[in-house]
Amino acid sequence: MVTGTGRIDGRACVVMSYDYTVLAGTQGLNNHRKTDRMLELAEQRRLPVVLFAEGGGGRPGDTDTTSVAGLDVTTFHRMGRLSGRVPLVGIASGRCFAGNAALLGCCDVVIATPEASIGMGGPAMIEGGGLGVYRPEEVGPLSVQLPNGVVDLAVADEAEAVRVARRYLSYFRGPQGDWQEPDARLLRHVVPENRRRAYDMRAAVRALADVGSVLELRPAFGVGVLAFLVRIEGRPLGLIASNPAHLGGAVDRDAADKAARFLQLCDAFGLPVVSLCDTPGFMVGPDAERTATVRHFARLFVIGANLRVPLVSLVLRKAYGLGAMAMMGGSTRAPLATAAWPSGEFGGMGLEGAVRLGYRRELEAIADPAQRQAAFEARVAELYERGKAVNAAAALEIDAVIDPARSRAWICAALADWTEPAEERRTFVDTW
Repeated sequence: MVTGTGRIDGRACVVMSYDYTVLAGTQGLNNHRKTDRMLELAEQRRLPVVLFAEGGGGRPGDTDTTSVAGLDVTTFHRMGRLSGRVPLVGIASGRCFAGNAALLGCCDVVIATPEASIGMGGPAMIEGGGLGVYRPEEVGPLSVQLPNGVVDLAVADEAEAVRVARRYLSYFRGPQGDWQEPDARLLRHVVPENRRRAYDMRAAVRALADVGSVLELRPAFGVGVLAFLVRIEGRPLGLIASNPAHLGGAVDRDAADKAARFLQLCDAFGLPVVSLCDTPGFMVGPDAERTATVRHFARLFVIGANLRVPLVSLVLRKAYGLGAMAMMGGSTRAPLATAAWPSGEFGGMGLEGAVRLGYRRELEAIADPAQRQAAFEARVAELYERGKAVNAAAALEIDAVIDPARSRAWICAALADWTEPAEERRTFVDTW
């Protein structure tokens, strides 16, 4: 284990790297003692930690100890205590198993190279448990660990991993004075005129944030909600956004988990959050319920209601039902400010579903299919007109309807007077 304190872009930090050339980067007693000392310093001095986690985990044949099982080591306890107190960055390249993977999993963000194989047990442990014989590359490759959410960012090699780690840490160092404004007029053309057409939400984020300041986390997991670290006028922010290109923007279990955990991350380190909402609501149905959505969806309400940082919400198009409320901290009244673009539309549930449910008998009473469809479309149009953003604003359910090109200025105005409270923030960030 190679350890040290140093500076990343001028800020002190702790860096630790297992050396795979020495006993396959495994963890012996003295290895743990050395790691513990660095984690102790990180806690005392509030230093970010960057961990290069390649290695095989525990070392059953360790001769540096008289212990029986070694379960009294404090490394994992110390690493867990740092969660939410200092930024934790984990980098995996090559084989990362058992204890090494456990420390990696404690990190706020996991960066991995193509050859990474990550697992809570390596081939020897798997075979020893009678679970089969596998090559290391079969245990937890990126083809598994990216879509399941373990890895936040995939990179080409370790050099890029270092660059991305430095970039990630930069969002927790306050505003930057040197920033470039995008062409905000592009925001006027993001949402299609056809309300049923999907569009590229990432294009909206790029047109909203400072040029070159967008870092997306977990892009291959929970794709119904997108999560970004961004800057607007140099100020670092967290940003969550519905993804209309996936399930029409509906929030499923993985998307809820991804958004909830990202809100915790922002709250822990004092980053205000911007939410871009375009969702027909939560994903429902028997298949969805088999994934325990009732509990997973509720995380958004509980975490959103207890944020210490401000949330600013913009409705780009659809804002329907509980899913939309969850994207806004639990209510249109929960954010520090809530606005919509002129394309915004509001409702207690999706318009088509509301008509089918609320006017079922009336529609069934119409014998002619063409007339029935015409009546259905007329009811939908009626609800659409009623739920337009201007009507929601007139009813005081939201604060304003704004020109999309003014979105950056509106966000900055909402956050202008907010300063991070002096009291202690939340004490940890969920690993999931």
